[in-house]
Amino acid sequence: MVVYHGSDHIVEKPVFHGGKRNNDYGYGFYTTESLEIAKEWACARNTDGFANRYELDTEGLAILNLNSSEYNILNWLALLTKYRSYWQSGSIAEEAKDYLQQHFFVDPDKYDVIIGYRADDSYFSFAQDFIAGTISLNKLYEAMRLGKLGEQIVLKSEKAYSHIKFLGAEPAEASVWYEKKSIRDRDARRAYRKDRTQTDSASEIYMLDIMREGMTNGDSRLR
Repeated sequence: MVVYHGSDHIVEKPVFHGGKRNNDYGYGFYTTESLEIAKEWACARNTDGFANRYELDTEGLAILNLNSSEYNILNWLALLTKYRSYWQSGSIAEEAKDYLQQHFFVDPDKYDVIIGYRADDSYFSFAQDFIAGTISLNKLYEAMRLGKLGEQIVLKSEKAYSHIKFLGAEPAEASVWYEKKSIRDRDARRAYRKDRTQTDSASEIYMLDIMREGMTNGDSRLR
């Protein structure tokens, strides 16, 4: 597949463990199949950058696809609570993070590549609200669709890094792509606020329900 990595500089050869541990899935090289999203990443700090283009040969790689039917959104959340910082404290948030990591965590170190949601600014705030018990699981699912940000493809192992080939880079102008990113995030938050005000049904599931009833991976109520 052809994938893109947005950066403020050209990256011809990604460095294993050269990124930050507190990214969504820990250390890794974060890419997307969307050229447009990569350009937004490149200009995330309102400076010009590049969308680096690569060919990724997935043959022989162990791939964890968190968006497959085998998993649900709580598997993604368990990873996010493990690696991302700035989570809310108090309320049920701390207990919720522990519960998710005990019952829904999938060890990313067993895989070469991870495919899953991207926790952009709006996505991360939606996840925080669910962890804190202020929105239902259904509203979280709906919120994750609002930004229409697609998937990220993350190279985790040295083997995966050896399967990627640099094809070139396209410039990304902050005057265009920072604005697009800001508009996308703003629209997602606006839609989320509107959806959040709608009344839940009695059957809605909250984080507290999941913990009280001992729900685990594979429970049909979590779909």
